[in-house]
Amino acid sequence: MSTFKAPKGTYDLLPPDSARFLAVREAIAAPLRSSGYGYIETPGFENVELFARGVGESTDIVTKEMYVFETKGGDKLALRPETTAPVLRAVLEANLHKTGNLPVKVWYSGSQYRYERPQKGRYRHFSQVGAEAIGAEDPALDAELIILADQAYRTLGLRDFRILLNSLGDKECRPVYRAALQDFLRGLDLDEDTLRRAEINPLRVLDDKRESVQKQLTGAPLLRDYLCDACKAYHEEVRELMTEAGVSFEDDPKLVRGLDYYTRTTFEFVHDGLGSQSAVGGGGRYDGLSEMIGGPALPSVGWALGVDRTVLALEAEGVELDIPSATSVYAVPLGEEARRVLFGKVNDLRKVGIAADFAYGGKGLKGAMKNANRSGARYTIVAGERDLAEGVVQLKDMESGEQTAIGVNEIVAELESRLG
Repeated sequence: MSTFKAPKGTYDLLPPDSARFLAVREAIAAPLRSSGYGYIETPGFENVELFARGVGESTDIVTKEMYVFETKGGDKLALRPETTAPVLRAVLEANLHKTGNLPVKVWYSGSQYRYERPQKGRYRHFSQVGAEAIGAEDPALDAELIILADQAYRTLGLRDFRILLNSLGDKECRPVYRAALQDFLRGLDLDEDTLRRAEINPLRVLDDKRESVQKQLTGAPLLRDYLCDACKAYHEEVRELMTEAGVSFEDDPKLVRGLDYYTRTTFEFVHDGLGSQSAVGGGGRYDGLSEMIGGPALPSVGWALGVDRTVLALEAEGVELDIPSATSVYAVPLGEEARRVLFGKVNDLRKVGIAADFAYGGKGLKGAMKNANRSGARYTIVAGERDLAEGVVQLKDMESGEQTAIGVNEIVAELESRLG
């Protein structure tokens, strides 16, 4: 037995459970691909400063949760705790924003890393699918992304999720609210760390989940009361477009999310069946992030959905995904000549797109048929020396139990017909 185990707070994805994770990723990505979003992939680690500037120096992610290391050359890097800043960095580095085809619409899938206290639904290594639309300020773009995420979840069969929606204002109206909130927070009985955070970014205090803090926030000024006319109109159009698309949402004036770069639209997908870790994903508009990391003004919007938590949400609702078997045909040779012939036929089946597997390891008929059953194959091909002498194999339907002799050279055509 191996003495090594997966690091604390991480997990291994293994068959058959891994098939559900792949199905969730595909379901989230499918509406994005059909809406003009191209796939992007960035390194698993980036310069620490990218996250310090982009995510926010006062956030828990930067101050407590990043995995940071220094290279032999002296570069200070961090495993990515989120992917929005890396995606924007990649778009800027490749000058995609200069092609004239804005917005740049991309989607990604990958692992994120945060040093958090492990619990169900909260891991130190987790998987997300995300989408970003970079370079356009348009309420329809915000609505589009939320609608696509809603579509993905409904395609998966999820029904008991809610969409929380808020506006965080912009650089014109948020400073006024920020000052009012700071005045309010200074009068509360908060610990030193929270007071420090209130001076750097008071909106982060609204995101504090501790009951001792939340109790004191009753009566705190709400951002919606400080929105300028432009932000009010923008937010109202997002709401109207979502309503016209038949997407339900709840206004949540205290929703700020955990990252500093959000402006105007912010939203969160929550599932009440997940307990304290109810957020399955979220996002918002980040019009100033490009400038924060040294780029030009590029208004943008995006989201990330947690694959792990989406799987947990499916389990909470008792949703069983329709996942096709990984194997359609299983070949069982009895003897060396049959082994050679059936191995060739398995390869022929794969060439025409039929998922086929082979009884490796020289097992007898009984053991091989057990493996065939475990594989989930619809059909099993069995052949011995006598069968081959007659130029046939035995084709067994694993659902009905019916067994038929077919010609060796008819295997591919017969199975294409049956499985087509």
